[in-house]
Amino acid sequence: MQDQENQEVSNQPEADAAAPAAAQGAPATEPGLEEQLSATEAKLAEMHDAFMRAKAEADNIRRRAQEDVSKAHKFAIESFAEAMVPVRDSLEMALKVEAPTVESIKEGVEMTLKQLTAAFEKNRLVEVMPQPGDKLDPNKHQAVAVVPADQEANTVVTVLQKGYMIADRLLRPAIVTAAAPK
Repeated sequence: MQDQENQEVSNQPEADAAAPAAAQGAPATEPGLEEQLSATEAKLAEMHDAFMRAKAEADNIRRRAQEDVSKAHKFAIESFAEAMVPVRDSLEMALKVEAPTVESIKEGVEMTLKQLTAAFEKNRLVEVMPQPGDKLDPNKHQAVAVVPADQEANTVVTVLQKGYMIADRLLRPAIVTAAAPK
């Protein structure tokens, strides 16, 4: 037992000597922490830079999209206007004729109508012209009167005014009279 106590006493100076060595070892680990801190700060600066660039890019994309939408609204009718200018020119030329004949006026109106029809087709402006006997479609037709007729109820009897659609959107319904129920 005494031998154990002697060993413990003799080990104490070694433990005391190890304590200052451990204290001296602490500064050796501090540069590792400083290196980690500086690496982390560098990575943070890099990520902050990447974030700021991404934010600026998003702002630029948003601004360009707003400009594109603004231009689209502003110039949406440009194509239709370009198609309508020749029609106006034709009408103005018809008014300049000094001695028009019925035939020349009719020919000019027919040519102008062809130009107008081409402008409508180019811009997807389509006529809604139901035929008598067609089923009344409240999405495309407006019945202004219900008249007795020899055809099925709720069908078109006469077309008073044709309608128009732009692409798939109704611009003006066709105004019709409908057959009354029997």
